[in-house]
Amino acid sequence: MAGIALLLAACSATPDPPPASARTPAAHPPAASAPVPTAAPAAAPTPRAATVLHGPYVALGDSYTAGLGVPRQTGAIAGCGQSTDSYPHLVARRLRLELTDMSCSSATIADMTAAQPTGQGTNPAQLSALSSGTALVTVSIGGNDIGIIGIVTKCAELDLLPALIPGRGSSTLTPCKDYYTSGGSDQIRQRIQAVSGHLADTLAQIKTRSPRARVYVVGYPDLLPTGGGGCPDTLGITNGDIAYLNKEELRLNGVLREVARAAGDGYVDTYTRSEGHDACAAPASRWLEPLLTAVGAAPLHPNALGEQAMADAIVGAVQSSG
Repeated sequence: MAGIALLLAACSATPDPPPASARTPAAHPPAASAPVPTAAPAAAPTPRAATVLHGPYVALGDSYTAGLGVPRQTGAIAGCGQSTDSYPHLVARRLRLELTDMSCSSATIADMTAAQPTGQGTNPAQLSALSSGTALVTVSIGGNDIGIIGIVTKCAELDLLPALIPGRGSSTLTPCKDYYTSGGSDQIRQRIQAVSGHLADTLAQIKTRSPRARVYVVGYPDLLPTGGGGCPDTLGITNGDIAYLNKEELRLNGVLREVARAAGDGYVDTYTRSEGHDACAAPASRWLEPLLTAVGAAPLHPNALGEQAMADAIVGAVQSSG
């Protein structure tokens, strides 16, 4: 717990960032050239495409896609945090497809259609990699639009002392929920609702650029315990607020699924298979890391096991619809 306090002290000078969804994506972008436990892949609707994949695979997304902090960092654009053990690379190897990985840490939906400065370089608009010959597209985006990492960090800051109070398992201790719902409206829910329209526009543009591609929207894995308990010592967040945050992640995934289905695209559920492997699980079974990480991965991000599990879910979805 002392380590969490030190980490939060370093971050406390920076307030909770405004929602990235305030950055509106361009409406008309210019045209441009360690074993993992197995589980049955989640069912996904059959997306449009031919039975057999022939052609390039383009991966679009944020740091969960890039594999931020996972060993063997790679990528042409410095600052994007790509790893050769991220799920796009694993999927490409499994399906024997040529990969163009456009994913980049801190990416939002706006960065699908606009260049993204990384501080060390500039990642081109992610949709610029698409063409009429693209065979497979995966999209994992929206977490930075609602500011999910900043939200969890802010909750850890607000909950640090309440989490130390005896009887901290009480669901009545919810400083974080109180903060984000003050004034009678849920700020996080509003951010999630804004994701819907922006993602729908992005999927429509993907269809225009790559009409024959199979497109899958990839949901986010289970970051926090489904039951709401077990995190006061690991993250310094009360059980009541863990339950609140978990519901908000489920809400985000629900929006991603609905938008994908409305567009006629597939949705890959990575949440279900990752339950019990969240950031508060025992280190040996953890697929996502807490604020203080001891392995190769960024805080509150998938580690190598998590990337492998996400790849398994995607490959399963592709193969089941082929």
